[in-house]
Amino acid sequence: MDYHTTFASAHDLLSAAPREPVKSADVIWGSPVTKTHELFTEDGPLEVGIWQLQGGACRDIEVEELFVVLSGRALLTVNGRPPREVAPGDLVKLEAGDVTTWVVQTTLRKLYLTPGAQ
Repeated sequence: MDYHTTFASAHDLLSAAPREPVKSADVIWGSPVTKTHELFTEDGPLEVGIWQLQGGACRDIEVEELFVVLSGRALLTVNGRPPREVAPGDLVKLEAGDVTTWVVQTTLRKLYLTPGAQ
């Protein structure tokens, strides 16, 4: 296995990532778009990547995930509980099946970890 060190900003990694519009059935308002850059995906115990959401509000049904907000702000509602603002440095754990609503205040970027292939 070839090991090497890479230095890059989240902005640089996401700039080349394709824009993925949120499915219309999940859009609450605006024209939300996501971008994802996967960092580790090779059948290991974890998948790690950087994800971005901008341009509106949307719903999602989550997978098990731990994330830390790198930049931006959003209001996050989980399973109908009161919304919480997530901002840089915040650490959030979501469970598989959680129903979320994301209302982007400024373009949100997060570093995420999810269980990979076992």
